[in-house]
Amino acid sequence: MTLDGDLTWLVGEIAAGAHIVIAAGVTAHVLLFKRNIGTSISWMGIAWLSPFVGGILYFAFGINRVKRRAKRLWRAREPVHGEPAAPTGAGGPDPLTPLEYAIGRLTGLESTTGNDARILRNGDEAYPAMLATIEAAEKSIGLCSYIFRADSAGQPFIDALIRAHRRGVQVRVLIDGIGGGYLWSGTFVRLRRAGVPVGRFLHSYLPWRTPFLNLRNHRKVMVVDGRIAFVGGINIGDENVLAGNPAHPVRDVHFRVEGPVVEQLGESFADDWLFEMGETLSDARWFPPLGPVGAYEARAIPSGPDENLEQIEFVALHAISCARHSIRIVTPYYLPPDVLTTALSLAAMRGLYVDIVVPEHSNHRVLDWARRVAFRELLQAGCRIWLRQGPFEHSKIMAIDNVWTMIGSANWDTRSFRLNFELNVEVQGAEFAAQVDALVRTTRPLELAELNADSLPLRLRNAAARLLTPYL
Repeated sequence: MTLDGDLTWLVGEIAAGAHIVIAAGVTAHVLLFKRNIGTSISWMGIAWLSPFVGGILYFAFGINRVKRRAKRLWRAREPVHGEPAAPTGAGGPDPLTPLEYAIGRLTGLESTTGNDARILRNGDEAYPAMLATIEAAEKSIGLCSYIFRADSAGQPFIDALIRAHRRGVQVRVLIDGIGGGYLWSGTFVRLRRAGVPVGRFLHSYLPWRTPFLNLRNHRKVMVVDGRIAFVGGINIGDENVLAGNPAHPVRDVHFRVEGPVVEQLGESFADDWLFEMGETLSDARWFPPLGPVGAYEARAIPSGPDENLEQIEFVALHAISCARHSIRIVTPYYLPPDVLTTALSLAAMRGLYVDIVVPEHSNHRVLDWARRVAFRELLQAGCRIWLRQGPFEHSKIMAIDNVWTMIGSANWDTRSFRLNFELNVEVQGAEFAAQVDALVRTTRPLELAELNADSLPLRLRNAAARLLTPYL
């Protein structure tokens, strides 16, 4: 054997050994830390069948280093008002009592009374109300948004936040590191140049310094003076102002909230800020005493890969199981874990009205293909699916028995339920549920015959797209 041949053989042996060590390491980590069987098998297969590339992909997308980092930071934070008690009493005539008890156990947060929640449709209503509140702020502003564009809709926010900062208000702004622009964020640059404390959530131009590329902060919340909060699904950008006739209009809904639940929303923002920036927000400027201002019971439901993994998913499952008459879901994307589709199907089989409202065409074509597989199961079970014609409907709403409503940032997909940082709010009250239900009505039904008309190539395409559900 020649010297070149010996060297080639040696390099090949070293590479083979390294591949075995890396693949074995991935396999051990998957077996110890992954719960989902399908996901576990996929990662192990990728690691063994794709030398080196599989290990790199798992390092970038498969390891939850965020949870470990969050635990270190949470230990550094003192609770603002002590540990909340779970609701008492799991029985009683009200079928929602077990649901309230379960949510309390899941979140560790009490359901607060005396709250007010007002609906703001699209950026046309939400942005003016948010800007007016920023201009009136006296002590603190915490704003977190997945998308915050420096366009004609975002620039007024940038200017208002800078003015608030200059008049002595504590302003803190958090923008997602991917959704807010990975390569460039004009909003971040302009706020930072003006001296406004601003962070880009889980962002780094160096991939090895990004804790987990696949996890995003999808929350949209603004808390002003610890007394008024805005929460829902609306990002900040031109597309949300329908009066401006944007090229790709988005219909959405936001909520102006007052009352004791604002403290919980403020704590969610403070946790995110601590997580990303290492600064604790805990004094009276951020958490003043709050009294009742309305008639609704409400509670924040945060979810994310740090401490509250799958919390919103579990709340949805509990809500489905406690429903007695009706379940109504509005979501831009329908690709949840299979257990939720099964739960909805079983609810329809036991005689409940189950209505799912989705856009006729979302802004992600592959997601539209994948959802048709689950839609077949739902229609066969007796669920009703309604296709909302454009503009693109981006609202996220769940209503149970016309008295319990969940609103917020989480879509009905695996990414929102199991990967993203999300923030929802449950609100109890028939009046509020009726107002929310009235938001989405102009729809057409999806019939099973329409799905049956899909050709074999289309069914294969849809089934293949569904395999990507955990990653979409």
